[in-house]
Amino acid sequence: MPHQISRGWSQVSFGVHVACANCHSGRSTPIPQDAPPSVQASSSARRQIRAQNKRRIFPTVEYVDRVSHFDPDSEYHDFRGFFVLFWIGLAIMVITSMLRNMRETGYPLIIRQWGYLKERVWELGLSDGAMVFSTAISLPLHKWFMKSNLFRWNRLGVVVQSVYQALWLAFWTTWPFIRDWSWTAQVFFTLHLLAIMMKMHSYAFYCGHLSETRRRLFDLDKPDGRSMSAPYRYPRPRTHLHEIPQSPTNEDPDKQEALRLLREDLAFELASPLGNVSYPQNLTLANYADFILCPTLCYEIEYPRTPRIRWMEVFYKTLAVAGCIFLMIVTAEEFILPVLNEASDNLRSARSVGEFFLILGETIGRMLFPFMVMFLLVFLSIFEYVLGAFAELTRFADRQFYADWWNSSDWLEFSREWNKPVHHFFRRHVYSASKTHVSRPVATAITFLISALAHELVLGCITRKFRGYGFFAMMLQMPIVMVQRSKYVKGKTLLNNVLFWCSMVLGLSMMCALYVLV
Repeated sequence: MPHQISRGWSQVSFGVHVACANCHSGRSTPIPQDAPPSVQASSSARRQIRAQNKRRIFPTVEYVDRVSHFDPDSEYHDFRGFFVLFWIGLAIMVITSMLRNMRETGYPLIIRQWGYLKERVWELGLSDGAMVFSTAISLPLHKWFMKSNLFRWNRLGVVVQSVYQALWLAFWTTWPFIRDWSWTAQVFFTLHLLAIMMKMHSYAFYCGHLSETRRRLFDLDKPDGRSMSAPYRYPRPRTHLHEIPQSPTNEDPDKQEALRLLREDLAFELASPLGNVSYPQNLTLANYADFILCPTLCYEIEYPRTPRIRWMEVFYKTLAVAGCIFLMIVTAEEFILPVLNEASDNLRSARSVGEFFLILGETIGRMLFPFMVMFLLVFLSIFEYVLGAFAELTRFADRQFYADWWNSSDWLEFSREWNKPVHHFFRRHVYSASKTHVSRPVATAITFLISALAHELVLGCITRKFRGYGFFAMMLQMPIVMVQRSKYVKGKTLLNNVLFWCSMVLGLSMMCALYVLV
């Protein structure tokens, strides 16, 4: 009897396996622990069959219909081993360079850029602090705009803020040139300058919007002759606050209902996304300082927070930033600067235009791999470690500073996913603001134009050459996107991703060669 029960259970298990194979077609990967019960049952049935197969005299191999881990149909997405391999590869590169330097010079590393890194570092720190502190004038300005009728935001307030921002940007952009800083100091200062500029703009214009919303809400206390038009709806939808009670009057019920809903909309706009603070309670120095430190460029009255600061995580990320900077220095010293120095000498002795472009092309080719490594290190140091450390220090809960940009099929997708803080800023304060006055394609073009000008400013400040190469390359992305989204290329994900990576790697090396050598 037990033998018959065992045979019957085996037949049932085999039937379950066949049924599940017919249902799922076998195109799956290892079963996670939180898989649905049906998937776990299928996996259990297969394990029982494999246990039965172990009784065979000759070993069998399980063949089912399944795909490889790299197949687009695969459910497997954990490739952290390649991330580990990336760091191991960089470690091999550093060790190899150290051994070669020991043999040639007797020193493990020769960092010729070290003098630039420590040059006038105290002046850089004081200037950077003054630059950040000078944006705090937006706080008293907005308190003034909120109380003044002449200088209210939608009259002269926006003009005062815009003029101040223009003068502020012009002064601090020219400050490194006046002080004759090294290129390394200008890299840090210019990038931080643009980030703080976007923060100041977001704070000022969002608080200005809240100031006008508050005025309109207070005006509805005496609604006679006041505008009853609905507030402008931005791309992100809003809902009503139903906690605000209706003010009873003897006027037309339909008008009273419209007035109640309008009050709710305006009051909802003044409250923070979490509902704990309302404008103007946020107009404090502590709130502004917190926004400056938070790893975001778009101002909100309140942000979601984590329960506590994990100090070991801060330590690890700080250590990782130092490691990335060290690796970038080694990469530049060993694989970029020697190539540029050699190319500079060769270009001065070039006897024809053909030889000039041949040397330039060879230089670009030799720097393709080093610049790809530099780009990945810059990306990791900023978006994974620097922003992650500040998020930990401020308990900022939203840590998704980038998406899977490495799978991008075109430059528009890349611009959305590789730098989410900047994307959110441009969408909120440039694209959405422009779309209220112009069409969507024109708003997109304006967004690309401002982004191109910012990139040209960064490259020009670093190399002290304003050539327009970076601006042209950024604006060239628009026709490239149009081609990639045409009916002939659209949908070919792998081809578009290959084209994206080729243009990315080639563009980085080409920009460096053009700005430094030409």
